[in-house]
This record gives sequence, C-alpha cells and structure tokens, in this order.
Amino acid sequence: MNDLLKLENQICFPVYAFSREVTNLYKPFLEALGLTYPQYLVMLILWEEKQQTVNQLGEKLYLDSGTLTPLLKRMEHKGILNRTRSKTDERVVLISTTEIGEKMQEKAALIPEQLIAVLGLSIDELQQLKKIVNKALLRY
Repeated sequence: MNDLLKLENQICFPVYAFSREVTNLYKPFLEALGLTYPQYLVMLILWEEKQQTVNQLGEKLYLDSGTLTPLLKRMEHKGILNRTRSKTDERVVLISTTEIGEKMQEKAALIPEQLIAVLGLSIDELQQLKKIVNKALLRY
C-alpha cells in the first residue's frame, strides 16, 4: 500500500477530527444560549458588524446561501435576528440582531474562556494553531 494513502499520513483527518471535537465541546455552552454552533458563528459576526448581507455572512463563514438561508430563517423564528430586504436592491437581504440577540452577547462572552479551559491548550498554542489554519484557508 502506498504510504501516502495511510490514514495516519493524512492532514485532512486530524484537522477534521479536531474540528468535530471542538464543535462538540461548544455544545454545552451553546445549549445554555439556545444556539447551535453555526448559529453562534452568525451571532459572532453580527455582534461585531451589527448588520450584514446574506452574501457577506456566507463569505465569512464559507457557507453558500442554500445552507445559510434556512439557518437564518430558524434564527429569525427564534427572535434573535431580523431579515429585511434592502430598500435599494430587493435581491439583497440584510441581517441584523434583535434586542434578544444583542442580550445574548453578555452570556456568550464567557464561552471562549470556558472552551480554552476545556481544551487544555495554552493561549500561545491556540494562537499558533489558528495562525496556521488561517494561512491555509486564505489560499482558497
């Protein structure tokens, strides 16, 4: 068997497994907010940017509108964000948080520290990992 085809030699597998593990570690923290991990990512952007188009969110989250639209509809149904058509271009849907969504930010502020504690990695190690992953992502 070609060594390049061994699972232990694949870069994709540890990245995939780590991604799944980190996402699962978020679950108990996010359940307290009533959010899924993808919904949390949307909220992180909106807490920072206040308003985004569906396309802007998709670019930042590496999601297409077919995946993002149902997610945003569920969040709107929960009352944590608003979806409105642009007055200048009806094709553009603007996304912003509601008052309920804004209030969630205070509780969510504790999540990064809680996650770091669970991971058992130093801040330096996490920053180094993030830097490497971001460098790889920017190539695509």
